[in-house]
Amino acid sequence: MDVFSSYNLIIEASVILILSFIFNGISKKTNIPSVLLLIFLGVILQFVLSYFTSDTVDFFPALEVLGIIGLIMIVLEAALELELKREKLLPILKSMAVALIGLIGSAYLAALILYQFIPDMSMQSAWLYATPLSILSSAIIIPSVSGLKEHKKEFHIYESTFSDIMGIMMFYFLVGGLNPESDGGIGGFALNIVLTIVISIIASYAIILIFQEIKSQAKLFLLIAVLLLLYAIGKQFHLSSLLIILIFGLVIANMKLFFKGKFAIFLNQEKAHRIYHELHIVTLETAFVVRTFFFVIFGLTIVVSSLFSLSVALISLLMIISIYVVRFVTLRVFYGKDILPQLFIAPRGLITVLLFYAIPAEAQVSSFEPGILLFVIIGTSLVMTWAMIKDKKKMVTSLDKVDEEILIMEKENIAYEEEQEIPLTPPSKEIGGEEEPPA
Repeated sequence: MDVFSSYNLIIEASVILILSFIFNGISKKTNIPSVLLLIFLGVILQFVLSYFTSDTVDFFPALEVLGIIGLIMIVLEAALELELKREKLLPILKSMAVALIGLIGSAYLAALILYQFIPDMSMQSAWLYATPLSILSSAIIIPSVSGLKEHKKEFHIYESTFSDIMGIMMFYFLVGGLNPESDGGIGGFALNIVLTIVISIIASYAIILIFQEIKSQAKLFLLIAVLLLLYAIGKQFHLSSLLIILIFGLVIANMKLFFKGKFAIFLNQEKAHRIYHELHIVTLETAFVVRTFFFVIFGLTIVVSSLFSLSVALISLLMIISIYVVRFVTLRVFYGKDILPQLFIAPRGLITVLLFYAIPAEAQVSSFEPGILLFVIIGTSLVMTWAMIKDKKKMVTSLDKVDEEILIMEKENIAYEEEQEIPLTPPSKEIGGEEEPPA
C-alpha cells in the first residue's frame, strides 16, 4: 500500500484537519490543549506508518517550513487582537517585564542544569540549548486561554508574544557570539532592533496605503505573501524579522492611533477596516491549519523511547521545576497574590522545536538527549492542562454558589412580602376627603 500516493495524502490531510477541529471542541470543554492531542495523534500515526512502510521519511524540511509560517501567523493573529490604549500601557509593560525576566531567569537556571549534568557541554552551548527551552509557546497559550477573565487573557497574549520575539532575538544574539569576527556585540544588537523597528513602521504604512487601493477581491493572500517575503528577506539580512510581523499587526489593528493628524487624510477608513477584518479571519484559519500539521508532524518525528531514560527524566524535571520557581517569583513581584492559574500556564512548543533544530553544528553536543526537549514540552503542557481544569472547576463552583445565594435571596424576599401583605378592605366612600354622611 502506497501511503504517500496523491489521493491517500488528500485523505490523510483531510482526516487530520477534521480531527484537529474535534480536538478544538474537546479543548474548550476540558481545557486539555488541542496541541497536546495533536502531538499524541502524530505519535500514533508514527506507529501506523511503521506498520505500512519500512521506509524512513525525513519530515524535518516540512516541519521547518510549517513552523516558520505557523510562527508568523500566530504572532500576526495575536497582534491583530491587541489594542494600544493609554490604559493598556501598564499591562503591556508589566507583561513585557515578566516575559523578559522569565526568559533570562529560566535560561540561566536551565543552562546551569545542562552544564552540570550533560558531559562535554560548555557553558556557551548550554545557553544555546537552554534558550529554546525557556520560551513560552504562543501557539499553545493563545488558543487555550480564551476562557479566562479578560485581563488574564490579555496578559497571556502579551506575555507569550513578547516571549516568542525576545526569545528568538536572544537565541540569534547567542549564535552571533559563536563567531566573534562577525559579532557586533550589544551595540550591534541594539542597532539591529532599532533598524528593524524603523523598517517595520515604514513597511506597515506602505502596505496599508497600497492595499486599500487594490480593487481585486483576491488580495489577502497577496498581503500574506508580502509579509512572508518581508520576514524571509529580513532573516537574510539578520534582522529581528518577527518584529516586522508584530508591528504590522499592531499598526493595522490600531489604525486610528497611527493615522492621526495629517496622516488621517491618506487613510480610507472603510476599505482599511475591511482589510483588517478579512485579514483577521484568514490569519485565524491559516494559523489553525499550519499549527495542526506542524504538531502532528512533530509527533511523527518523536523518538518515544527517549522518554524512558532516567537521566532524561531527571534533567527534564529539574528544568520544569526551575521554570515554575522563576515564574512564581516574577509573578509575585509584578502581580501580588493573584497569580493563578497564570503561574502554571508556561508551556513550551513550536518555537522550542524550531530553535532547537537551528542550533549551529559547532555548538551541538552529541550527548544531549532530544528526549529532554519532548519531556519539557509535554510536562509543561500537562501542568497547564491540570491548572486550567482546576481553574474551570473553581469558576463553575463559584458561579454555582452565586446562583444558590441569588435563589435563597429571592425565596427570602418572596416569604417576607407574603408576611407583610395586608388583606384588602373595601375603601370608604369619601366626598372631598370626608366620609359621606348617612342618608
